[in-house]
Amino acid sequence: MRCPFCEHTELKVTDSRNASEANAIRRRRQCLSCERRFTTFETVELSLQVHKKDGRYEDFQEQKLLNGLISACQHTHVSRDQARALASKITTQLMERSSREISAQELGAIVMDHLKLLDDIAYIRFACVYRRFKDIDELVDAIASLNEKDIVKNKT
Repeated sequence: MRCPFCEHTELKVTDSRNASEANAIRRRRQCLSCERRFTTFETVELSLQVHKKDGRYEDFQEQKLLNGLISACQHTHVSRDQARALASKITTQLMERSSREISAQELGAIVMDHLKLLDDIAYIRFACVYRRFKDIDELVDAIASLNEKDIVKNKT
């Protein structure tokens, strides 16, 4: 690693702590040459492959997951921080799996399960993109499944 200010390679770590994301470490560093300080973040590299519908494999990217969650949660009561926490939680869940491969369908289903518990509107928005509803009946069925969840919740 090099100092972003003077490009010197000798640095010291002055402080280390967990970042707000569960799988990151925040480090304060100081350059031994110019003595300026800066912050770096270290994250665990997840070597998980997503098997796409068209047969391709793609590296799992937490940022891509987060972007999808933020889009689904826009104009709902779900904050960006809650979306970040959910992305981190799903990433941790995927890291704990024994398999280093997951299908896009399975990943989408995991995200939808979490969103269904968090917010109905965010769930429907994500489902519309993920499932690519072909007609209004498919959308109505998805909404009906949410209503069934509420009926079961109210009985308990």
